[in-house]
Amino acid sequence: MDDPSYAEVRGIDVTMLRAFDALIRERSVSRAAARLFLSQPAVSACLKRLRVAFGDELFVRTQYGVDPTPRALALAPGVESVLSDLQRLMSRHQPFDPAASDRILRVAGSDHLCRTLMPGLCQTLGALGSRMRVSWSLADYSKTAEELARGDIDLALIPRITQVTGVQTSILCEDSYVGVARLGHPVLASGLDLDAFCAWRHVVLGQSRSVLDDTIDSQLARLDRRRVVQAGVNSFSQMVDLLAETDLIAVFPQRVARRYLHALGSRPLPLELPDYRLHACWHKRSEADEAVVWLRGQVIEAIERTL
Repeated sequence: MDDPSYAEVRGIDVTMLRAFDALIRERSVSRAAARLFLSQPAVSACLKRLRVAFGDELFVRTQYGVDPTPRALALAPGVESVLSDLQRLMSRHQPFDPAASDRILRVAGSDHLCRTLMPGLCQTLGALGSRMRVSWSLADYSKTAEELARGDIDLALIPRITQVTGVQTSILCEDSYVGVARLGHPVLASGLDLDAFCAWRHVVLGQSRSVLDDTIDSQLARLDRRRVVQAGVNSFSQMVDLLAETDLIAVFPQRVARRYLHALGSRPLPLELPDYRLHACWHKRSEADEAVVWLRGQVIEAIERTL
């Protein structure tokens, strides 16, 4: 006679556990589906089976998505541990082969890096006939360490880091900063001296303060000068669009500015700024994850070729 507990375990598969984990993290069926590269009906079907298996509603629909029940919250650490153990087991006994893998790897970085790196990554995976999937999200620099620790992302490509235990880092490249403006902007002809830098209004990357912005404004304050920041946006492409249609100016890494030569011109800055440094960041548990190691290698090679 079958053991009833074995029958219950037999009714749960890895896809269901992944769906549970995604729902815990995203609190939304649609976002969980996007996270897993599945359809919403597929995630809903998993949730239905999970409810039967655990004898609990697990997730209750709300106006904004789904909320986990107390039972789901109690199960979450165990499910995360099981998935991590399964991943380690597969990695230990089955050498990583990108052509045979169906891993989902998650990268956080700027939209500029996405435009620069993702085409090559996708071409490589396509040439291998791989079922691996790479999910790219815009990095929230203030949450990078937390997201790496939770496993929400596998690799972060960011211009600065906060020293947090458990996060490993490597410098991918260094660059200098330049001032940028639309083609035909008067400042490109006259030059970007300190008066012009302070007179023209700025657009900055991000809605909150950054190390770069603090450094610029601190240097200006020492000179008893200040600039006016008129707009803050979330991506380089938004900045480029805004700069191309207005007389705003901005500060870009030189390599980024070169990508947008069709729309922007650049000039040296009237301030001495520390060099831009692009960091790759990953959690210490990924040191032995061959898929993440492979991804880092692909990113390093692509940056050496293109940046």
